[in-house]
Amino acid sequence: MGMTGGSGGSGMKSEINVTPLVDVVLVLLIIFMVVTPLMQRGKAVALPKASHSSEKGETDPLVVSVTVDEKLYVESELSPDAEHFKERMQEELRTQPSRRVLLKADQALACAQVQKVMALIRTSGAKTMGLGVDELKAP
Repeated sequence: MGMTGGSGGSGMKSEINVTPLVDVVLVLLIIFMVVTPLMQRGKAVALPKASHSSEKGETDPLVVSVTVDEKLYVESELSPDAEHFKERMQEELRTQPSRRVLLKADQALACAQVQKVMALIRTSGAKTMGLGVDELKAP
């Protein structure tokens, strides 16, 4: 049983096993795919474009969304009618009366339709209100 000048019989190469890495990356991808839609507040609407928007230091505005078919949402909760919308707004503003309201109205809505919603928000007791817009990208 002497050693001869061969390879010695064990031809094992040391390779990196990438299967655990792929598993971890896929799990992280799935987590991000599930969590990302939950982080967006309000209802998804196509916002109008503006050349510049003013950002105030308000930390947590109350998001109100109006879709193309004029459905009203407070955060992501659908309000079936104007009376329910006012009650929901008053309930939210009761805890923080000076809370700013951010109105996200779809760009396809007419100005009169948006003004009706703004009037509803005002009669609900909101003191400050802002319009949500997408920033125009300079060419």
